[in-house]
Amino acid sequence: MKLVLFDCDGTLVDSAALIHDVMERTFVHFGFEKPSFEKTKSIIGLTLDIAIARIQGKPHADAEAMDMMAYYKSIFGPVRGETGYKEPLFPGIRTMLDTVIADPRLTLGAVTGKSRAGLNMIMDSHDLHPHIKVSRTADDCPSKPHPAMVTECCDEAGFSPARTVVVGDAIYDMQMAKAAGARAIGVSWGYAPVEALVEAGADAIAHTPAHLIDLIGE
Repeated sequence: MKLVLFDCDGTLVDSAALIHDVMERTFVHFGFEKPSFEKTKSIIGLTLDIAIARIQGKPHADAEAMDMMAYYKSIFGPVRGETGYKEPLFPGIRTMLDTVIADPRLTLGAVTGKSRAGLNMIMDSHDLHPHIKVSRTADDCPSKPHPAMVTECCDEAGFSPARTVVVGDAIYDMQMAKAAGARAIGVSWGYAPVEALVEAGADAIAHTPAHLIDLIGE
C-alpha cells in the first residue's frame, strides 16, 4: 500500500501561461515592471505571498506582498474566464492517473501551492475528484518546502511518510518530500531543470507520464 501525492501546476497541468498573465497584471496594477516568464516559472509551487516576495527580491513576504496576493486572487478567476484558459493536462497525464487509480494498492492525493479554490477549479475542469482522495493547499498549510502538506495528508489517509511518494516538478516539491521523510520523484516536463530537481533531493526523474507509472510502482 502506498500514498502518491501529486503537485498540480507543472506536474499535472500546464498552467504557467495563465499564472504569468495574472502575475503580470498584478505587478502592473501595483506600479511595478512586469516579471519575466522565467521569473514567474521559478516561483510556481510556492504560496502566493512568498512567490511575490521572491519575484521582488525580498527575503520575506511583507504587507505589500500580502496586498498583491489578495489582488492576484481577486482577478484570477475573471482573467481565467476572460482568456478561456483551462490549464490543460500535460499529454499522457489522464492515462497515467487512470492507470494508477485502478491499482488498489495506491491512494492518490494532491499537495499544491494553489488555493483550495484554485485546486477545485482544476479538479472540476478535468474531473479529477474521483482520483484525488486527500489534498492540502496553500490555504491549509505553510508554503513548500515545509513538510506539513505531506505529513497532514499522510495522517488523514493513514500512511507513514516512508510509504509515501511525492511527485512534482519544482525543487520545493523535492525538498518538501525529503523533509517529510517521503520518496521524491521529479518530472522533466515541468518548470524546473532536471539538474535542479536532482540537486534538491529527487530520488528519481520521470521523463514521461508512462515512465512515472513504473517509478511509482517501484
